[in-house]
Amino acid sequence: MFVLLLPHATVLNPVVYAQKHCDFPAIFNFGDSNSDTGGYAAAFYPPTSPNGDTYFRMPARRFSDGRLLIDFIAEAFGLPFINAYLDSLGTNFSHGINFATAASTIRLPDTIIPNGGYSPFYLDLQYSQFEQFKSRSEMIRERGGLLASLMPKGEYFPKALYTFDIGQNDLGEGFFANLTIQEVNASVPDIVNKFSANIKKIYSLGARSFWVHNTGPIGCLPYVLTAFSSAEKDSAGCSKPHNEVAQYFNLKLKEAVAQLRNEFPSAAFTYVDIYSVKYSLFAEPQKHGFELPLVTCCGYGGQYNYSTEVLCGRTITVNGTKIFVGSCDRPSFRVVWDGVHYTEAANKFVFDRISTGSFSDPHVPLKQACQRTSN
Repeated sequence: MFVLLLPHATVLNPVVYAQKHCDFPAIFNFGDSNSDTGGYAAAFYPPTSPNGDTYFRMPARRFSDGRLLIDFIAEAFGLPFINAYLDSLGTNFSHGINFATAASTIRLPDTIIPNGGYSPFYLDLQYSQFEQFKSRSEMIRERGGLLASLMPKGEYFPKALYTFDIGQNDLGEGFFANLTIQEVNASVPDIVNKFSANIKKIYSLGARSFWVHNTGPIGCLPYVLTAFSSAEKDSAGCSKPHNEVAQYFNLKLKEAVAQLRNEFPSAAFTYVDIYSVKYSLFAEPQKHGFELPLVTCCGYGGQYNYSTEVLCGRTITVNGTKIFVGSCDRPSFRVVWDGVHYTEAANKFVFDRISTGSFSDPHVPLKQACQRTSN
């Protein structure tokens, strides 16, 4: 029998040494589609309209109708949206860079685009890209000129905020490879160990402020609910076993962050409970001003308005008639955008809550994420 392990068990909240406002001059982000601002679009296929339409009024290389959590984080510090490392056209990296790409994993995936559904830019490669960027940007600054102005200053690297939102696809890869729930669960410790190994390498390059998101309730997303329709459901209509694996991943991730905090006392490590905030949108949507939380806004077909046969922004032919898969009428009241990702409204809801520190360990606001703590 699979035993549910709550994400906050056994790990003590650390003690905060001091409170001060953090003036982060740059953000360096690592992750998957939850924070991809153009990496996948540059490497493979850019998302089409109606992606981006709510905020940007055009496709903005993001898998949402508008802004992502990473965009709201940048705005909170008065920084411009951070550009993707893989985007080579007219890109300004002076206030940070985004190594995230959609479909990325922590571990090397078994199948890679175009022969499978996962990105080749797994976390090891994202670290390698960061390592190269740090050294090459120094060379460019030494040469001077226009290109130097597009690079972050050398002193920004130790002063920057390093953000992480990755792991959902590692679990998804196991689920969709027809592994049992127990087998996916057994893979979690190795996944988290790989994550910690990369954090240590990034620390060795000068990073000192780490903001780590846990993974969301994957069992509430239509792409999982549709594929595993016979799975046991909880009171919110989400797949209970798939969410239990996500919770176990989060428990091990929280333990790993606590260990990193002990190992590197000169750095600030903040673990952020994204799961609880996102799950509240599915459990109590009306309370938070949302509706139809399990139903895809930009999708087509089935109980959850989602089908792998046609995705958001594409066209499907039904009985000889072409149907464009567009947005629902009120995306600002919906939770799930395309069956896999969240709407801007949901992202804003999550940001407003995690930025206060109420869902963080330690309980410090985003703007104090440079604080050093002790377990």
